[in-house]
Amino acid sequence: MIRVGLRRLEHTDDGTFGVFILPTGVACYSLELPWRNNEPNISCIPTGEYHCKVRKSPRFGKCYHVTGVPRRSYILIHSGNLGGDINLGKRTHVKGCIMPGRYRGTIGDQRAVLGSRSALTALCSSLGWQDFTLVVEDES
Repeated sequence: MIRVGLRRLEHTDDGTFGVFILPTGVACYSLELPWRNNEPNISCIPTGEYHCKVRKSPRFGKCYHVTGVPRRSYILIHSGNLGGDINLGKRTHVKGCIMPGRYRGTIGDQRAVLGSRSALTALCSSLGWQDFTLVVEDES
């Protein structure tokens, strides 16, 4: 099975920023919610290994479903731009999911990933829409 890395580079109130790493090299940037003790809807997922499979979401269409996350369900890899802590007045497009991006930038006064739809398309195409193992780790 293909192994894809998600290396987290920076944890901020604007979100957890990182990169997706395919066996061929860096694929794109990533953005998740800040770490908030794995609390549903407000936190990124814990580091670890997860099985990802193709899923048809009513809201996001064809995307990947990250399975086996402790105390969590319906974690997807889908497009979006913002992943901040809503309890601190930040904006977010996710409730625990992972967003790819072609670039890192800002929207208003908040850091974000940009070019998310094209990054998701490129990521999924490079994986051939096959199931894969996601290895989430913090840089240290």
